[in-house]
Amino acid sequence: MEETPPTTPILASPPQTDDGTPGAPTATSSGAPNTDGNAPNAPGEPAPTPADRLDQIFDGLKQKSSAKQAIYRNTLATFDLLRKVSQELVVELSRKITPVDSTVIIEYRPINDMEFHIRFSGDLLVFVLHSNIVTFPEEYGPMATKYVQDDFRRRFFGHIMAYNFMADSIKYQRLNDPGYLVGRLLINIDQHYFLEGVQQLELPDNDMSDNLVTEDALKLFVESAMIAAVNNDLIAPPLDDIQKISVKQKLENQQVSRGSKVGFSFSNEQKHISY
Repeated sequence: MEETPPTTPILASPPQTDDGTPGAPTATSSGAPNTDGNAPNAPGEPAPTPADRLDQIFDGLKQKSSAKQAIYRNTLATFDLLRKVSQELVVELSRKITPVDSTVIIEYRPINDMEFHIRFSGDLLVFVLHSNIVTFPEEYGPMATKYVQDDFRRRFFGHIMAYNFMADSIKYQRLNDPGYLVGRLLINIDQHYFLEGVQQLELPDNDMSDNLVTEDALKLFVESAMIAAVNNDLIAPPLDDIQKISVKQKLENQQVSRGSKVGFSFSNEQKHISY
């Protein structure tokens, strides 16, 4: 049998110049683009080593990180004051309602350092302190005001949320029952606040530069949240929506006839509320 000669690999011809003489190989670059968005430098042409960035890191920690720590401390202090105000309000309301109807329960429930509840009648207000500091787009809420723009540190906020649940949702662990955000309290480095929330809070719209955290301001926030919750009654679902129940719903104690509150409303055209 005649043997087949080994195949010799065909090499690509080097690029030629206009006069037909071999030229230098064409340089191809690969890899990720530089941080400025430009293509990487060609092989054999390394970019200069960046300057020491330790000072940039230090400046960032000194300014932004230090400011965020101060804002978190302010937010934590505000949450502790909100907790104290809520406890006093519960005592005051209980003292008033008990002689009239002792079956109406109003109570404060501590959960942990970052959450507490107020239960009244069939409603539950859940106050939650968020652990992170946030900022917002330029056009959002107070961001475009002179007060915020005068100091970049005022662009960052701690935040406290108030949610309204049906008390039985927690009691019977009905995990699919909805809760509703009633209001969000933003706290800045000056211990000033900005409140946004549902229209039912009905609070005056003041500039954030005037809004210093005080006991009276926080009491107004809690009282307004409770009024908004009480005035939004439970709406039963239509009969067609509750004709069937799954075994999973039964085992998880999901009451098919559970209602939902539909009275809370946010308007897209509504100004973000502060008080």
